[in-house]
Amino acid sequence: MSSSQCSPVVPQELMVEILSRVPVKDLMRLRCISKWLNTLVFDPTFVKLHLQKSSKNTYILLTFRDYENDESRYCAAPCSLQNLLHNPSSTVDVCHRFNHDYTILGVCNDLVCLQDSYRGDEFEEYWVRFWNPSTRLMGEDSPHIRIRSGDHNYPYLFMFGFGYDDWSDRYQVVFLDNKLQKMEVRVYYLGDSCWRNTLTCDAFPALSVHGAYVCGHLNWLALPKCGPGYRWGTVTINELEIFSYDLKNEKCSYLSMPDGLSEVPPDVPVLEVLKGCLCLSHHQGTCFVVWIMREFGDAKSWTLLLNVSYEDLHIRVLHGLPALPVILCLSQNDDVMLLASYDTAEFILYNKKDNSIDGRELFNDDKFFFFSYDFVQSLVLPYQN
Repeated sequence: MSSSQCSPVVPQELMVEILSRVPVKDLMRLRCISKWLNTLVFDPTFVKLHLQKSSKNTYILLTFRDYENDESRYCAAPCSLQNLLHNPSSTVDVCHRFNHDYTILGVCNDLVCLQDSYRGDEFEEYWVRFWNPSTRLMGEDSPHIRIRSGDHNYPYLFMFGFGYDDWSDRYQVVFLDNKLQKMEVRVYYLGDSCWRNTLTCDAFPALSVHGAYVCGHLNWLALPKCGPGYRWGTVTINELEIFSYDLKNEKCSYLSMPDGLSEVPPDVPVLEVLKGCLCLSHHQGTCFVVWIMREFGDAKSWTLLLNVSYEDLHIRVLHGLPALPVILCLSQNDDVMLLASYDTAEFILYNKKDNSIDGRELFNDDKFFFFSYDFVQSLVLPYQN
């Protein structure tokens, strides 16, 4: 019997299908086996196929700033939901610390958008680059945006956001050049050579700097009905809205607050994303309150996710309100959630079904700005192939 008869050849189509289910870490190791494998791993068609298969297995990317050796740097820690829920401290200990003072704008699929800047006396420059935490590949700097230092006066802030348009299969960084009269929207597409103007609309006092990405839209808290001299204590609930930019259609709209939010919170709320849904968290009396929009764009889908007193969380309210806790993740049934409390420098595992604390873990108070993103381990390149 010949050797060819003893060693049946696997059809290439079947081999591609099998490899599309292999984890990224293992695929990166397999690249050295053959030239074909090395080419396949970053072939655009295979990258998309692998992403489709990987999207069923979502992970969490925990980000935070860490103060060490007189320097503050962002860190990123990929982890599973279960590891973060039950071992947050060990997750923080095993992280990637950037060697440059980037700001993390957001995460889409497996690409992290990093912002860099230069601030001079007369002008400021901003640019971005992308990083894939699974492949550890880093892209090149985008073209720079230059703005005059005196062109933006509070509360007319300029804002950034990072998102993905699945219709065009393009990763986009959005810059809102928000001045006193008009706001220009500029967009940079990964691999492009410039920032493109896509929209001009009325300016507004901004309440959040980084956009929250949900369902092809970037969202910022805003006060479109208020002027430059507004005071937070006089803002009414119908003046508080969410500015939403549609990446596909290059249009903007406004989303209303939850019906159950009858008055403006004492401090500015925080807009974030949990399990792919837009969330709004804020103080209410001596309680921590979180709303979640179950169906993006449908104001009637706002649902009260959490309303718990700081006493039940064992967070003392002595002089004024504590720093707003951050929800880092939710269990599959939404009953258990992991919070980061800056006042106590603790991770708190809270069971809202039983109104009980299932665990607490301390973290070093030199770690701050905790944030979490859903992400998928993928082969998506942080640069144009």
